[in-house]
Amino acid sequence: MAAARTYDRSCGSVQLLLGYLPTERSLWPYELEKKRSQYSAYKDEFLLNPSEKLRRIEESKLSRKKELTGERNGLLPRSEVTNEEHPLSFGKSSLWNQYFQESEILEQIDRDVKRTHPDKSFFSAKSNQESLRRILIIFSRLYPSVRYVQGLNEVLAPLFYVLKNDLDTSNSTSAEADTFFCFVELISGFKNNYCKHLDNSLVGIRSILSKLSQLLKKHDEELWRHMEVITKVYPQYYAFRWITLLLTMEFSFNVCIHIWDAMLGDPEGPPDTLLRICCAMLILVRKRLLVGDFTANIQLLQHYPQTNIDHLLHIANRLRGTMPS
Repeated sequence: MAAARTYDRSCGSVQLLLGYLPTERSLWPYELEKKRSQYSAYKDEFLLNPSEKLRRIEESKLSRKKELTGERNGLLPRSEVTNEEHPLSFGKSSLWNQYFQESEILEQIDRDVKRTHPDKSFFSAKSNQESLRRILIIFSRLYPSVRYVQGLNEVLAPLFYVLKNDLDTSNSTSAEADTFFCFVELISGFKNNYCKHLDNSLVGIRSILSKLSQLLKKHDEELWRHMEVITKVYPQYYAFRWITLLLTMEFSFNVCIHIWDAMLGDPEGPPDTLLRICCAMLILVRKRLLVGDFTANIQLLQHYPQTNIDHLLHIANRLRGTMPS
């Protein structure tokens, strides 16, 4: 695939492909320092529990008061707890209320992180699990329109794995911060797929699934007709997971990284390239699909068989420039 590039873990190509780093290499040190410092600030802002946040707010107020009054000695004054700062407050601006409302999301993140590639020792390491957890929590709080969607841990995992294994230790030690911003860049290209209120819009996930259907009809009408007219196997039954989790659940971890290499490096952009790859997946198993009924085809596509990935990407490449508008 001419446009595909391989990951060079020592020169930041992942960051380049995702737009995290500028093309001008001389600017990298400045950008990396700025972003890593920003991530550190995010951790302070979004990972503290309400008690710690309120304590820091009080310390800041007290410090300013001392500066204004010239007070240097004496006991710390007893601070009054307002209704909004009380753990039982239901006020919208209450830090505690916000904290408890988010507890369900935090529990889901914890469960998903622990389930991330348990067969790989890398993801079983406590420190790496904590990094994934922090990234997902900060993302969910910084981008409330997307928040956390179950399975985003699978999308995050390949990025963190590649950046954490950077041959340059100065980069690998900052992999958590770099991964966060790369994850944001990646999700930003697909964010409408995760916004439930956009599901039925022209830019939501249903529209994307419809584009996949149109693409298949354009290139293999016989297969499309058998799938959607005869057996009623519509894309929402199998491709929703393909698209929202960027194929991370359909292939092995290393194969997924290979596919992402092509997807991120393609000049048509990741969203269109992903759809071409999904269409190619259907075409590649067309013989089995054409003789299958509803149950057989659903089972086949929900448990996609091992295949020659280079051949799959070759078929996807042949579909280039044919995306429906």
